Amino acid sequence: MSGASSGREGGRSLKTRVKTARKRTLSSTLWLQRQLNDPYVAQAKREGFRSRAAYKLIEIDDRFHFLRPGQKIIDLGAAPGGWSQVAAVRTGAAQGEGQTGRARIIGIDLLPIETLPGAEFKVMDFLEPEAPRLLTEWLGGKADVVLSDMAANATGHKKTDHLRIVGLVELAGDFACEALAPGGAFLAKVLQGGTENVLLAKLKRDFAVVRHVKPQASRADSSELYVLATGFRGHAS
Repeated sequence: MSGASSGREGGRSLKTRVKTARKRTLSSTLWLQRQLNDPYVAQAKREGFRSRAAYKLIEIDDRFHFLRPGQKIIDLGAAPGGWSQVAAVRTGAAQGEGQTGRARIIGIDLLPIETLPGAEFKVMDFLEPEAPRLLTEWLGGKADVVLSDMAANATGHKKTDHLRIVGLVELAGDFACEALAPGGAFLAKVLQGGTENVLLAKLKRDFAVVRHVKPQASRADSSELYVLATGFRGHAS
C-alpha cells in the first residue's frame, strides 16, 4: 500500500491512504482506509451517531414509517448502539416517558454497550431459551418492532458467509415471532443471494408484507440487503 497522502490535485482532495502496519492484515488496512474515506462515517461523527449504520435505519424508516412514538422495541446485536439511538429518538423514548407514555428500547448484545439516553442495554444472547420471556417482562409487554443488524463473522468465502447470515436471520425471525405483538414489524440484515427461500416463505407466512430494501447508506460494493416484514399475524402455531 502507498503511504498516507494529504495533497491536492486539481483542487480536489485525494483519498486518504493507510500504510499496512506490521501487525495489521491487508484486509484490515483496506477496511480502515474505507472507513476514513466514508462520508457516512464522517457524518455520523458530526451528528453524534454511534455508527454509520444509523443512516440505514433512518433511510428505511423514512420510506416505510414503521417506527412510531410510544413503541416497545428490541434491538438484537445492538452494539455499538446506533440503531437503538435512532429508535430512541423516533419513538420518543429519548425525550422521556412523560412525553411518550410507553416507549421503551432494549438492546441486547454479547458485549457491554455504553449507556444511551432512552435505551437500556443488556448483555445477553438472544438464542437463550429464556430471552423472549425476559425481554417481554423487561419491556412490560410484547414488542412492536424487532431490529437486527447482526452479521455472522465473515470467513471470506461468499457462499459460506451467505449461508451463515441467512441462518442467523432465520433464528432472529424465530425470536421475533415469539417476542412481537400482533401487527409488529421485523427488520433484519441479509445478504443478496439465492438461498433465502426458506426464510422468505416463513416471513410471508407470519407477516402481511415482506420487502427487500437496499438503503443508499449501504456501501455500493456490499452485498448487504435488508428484509422488512410488517403486519405480524400473531404467534405461529
